[in-house]
Amino acid sequence: MNSGRVRVLRPEELGAGEREHWRELRAKSAAPRNPFMEPEFTDVVGRVRPRARVAVVYDGGEAAGFLPYERGPLGQGRAIGLGVSDCQGAVLRQDLVPHPRELLRACSLSSLAFDNLEAEQDLFVPYAAEEHTTFVIDVGDGYEAYEWALRERSPKFLKTTLAKERRLGRQVGDVRFVFDERDPAALRRLMEWKSAQYRRTGRRDRFAQEWISRLVARLAETRAPECTGTLSVLYAGSRPVAAHFGLRSGTVLACWFPAYDTEFGKYSPGLVLHLRMAEAAAAEGIGLLDMGRGPAEYKDSLKTGELPVYEGAATRPGAGAALHWLGREPARRAHGFVRERPRLASLAARTLRGAARLRRS
Repeated sequence: MNSGRVRVLRPEELGAGEREHWRELRAKSAAPRNPFMEPEFTDVVGRVRPRARVAVVYDGGEAAGFLPYERGPLGQGRAIGLGVSDCQGAVLRQDLVPHPRELLRACSLSSLAFDNLEAEQDLFVPYAAEEHTTFVIDVGDGYEAYEWALRERSPKFLKTTLAKERRLGRQVGDVRFVFDERDPAALRRLMEWKSAQYRRTGRRDRFAQEWISRLVARLAETRAPECTGTLSVLYAGSRPVAAHFGLRSGTVLACWFPAYDTEFGKYSPGLVLHLRMAEAAAAEGIGLLDMGRGPAEYKDSLKTGELPVYEGAATRPGAGAALHWLGREPARRAHGFVRERPRLASLAARTLRGAARLRRS
C-alpha cells in the first residue's frame, strides 16, 4: 500500500458515499456492531476534538477502509475518543490488508495508541501490550431467558435485587423506568452523580474535562440508526434514583456512564436499573449489552460472558515512537504490576478513596 491510496480528512469532510461505505463495512463485520465504531461517533468527536482525523483507504477508486484517530504533537496518534471510547480500531474491507506502518506513515503518525481495541482488529492486535476483559450481557434469546440464567447462576442475587426494587416502590414511590429519556435535566443530574462518584472513589472526574461534557451532550442528541444516544432513568415516584447514558446500535447497547443517587443506595438502584435496561434492550431487538472493561462486582453479578479488548500502540521507527514509549510504557507496566497482585490492588484502591476523603475535608 502506498500513501497515494490514502486521503486524510477531517470527519466533517467525509462524503455521503464514504459514510455509507463505512456503514456497509461495519454491517459485514463479524464483530458486534458497537456504536463507538460508527461514523456518527467519529463525527461528534470531531466537533469537540479539533485534531480528529479519518484516513480513508481507497481501492479501485472506492473507499475500502477507514481509520479514525486523533493526531497529537510529533505525530503521536491515539484512537478516536481515547479515554472514553469503549471500542476502537479500523473499519476495513475483509480482503484489504494494509501494512500498519505504511498506514501510519500515510497519516503522518509515529504511533497510534489504543486502550479498547476490538478483538477482530488483526491489523493492530499484534501491537497490543495488554489484553483486558469487557463484560457483556447476552439477551439475544429474550429477557426471560436472561433472567432464567441469572436464577440458575445467582439465585440469591436476583431474588435480593428484585426484593429491593419492590421495597423501593413501597417506601419511596412507584418504580418507573424510562429507556430513552429526553429530558436534559435528567442528563445533567446523571453527570452530577457521576462526578460525585469519581471524587468519592478518588478517580479523575471525566466530566471536569469540558470536551467530555460537550461530547456527551452532543451524543445525547444523536439519533442515527446505528449510533443513538440513550439516556435511561429509574424513577421512584417523581424522583430519579439511578440513570445511565450510553450509545446503542440496532444490536448492541454500549453501557457507558451509570450512576445513582447515594441517598437510595440501600435499594441497589444501579442494579435494578441494569436489569430494566436489559429488559428494554431485549424488547427493542438489541441482543448484547457491553458493560465495558474493568472489574466491578455489579458486572460479575450481571454478566453472561466476556470478550477481549486490547491496549497498546502501533509504532513505526523514529523519535515520535520513542517518546510514546517513554511517556506510556513505564506507567503501563506499573499499573500491570499492581493489577496482577490483588492485595496490592486493594491497598491502592483504599489509598485512592482515603485521598479523596482528605481532599473533601
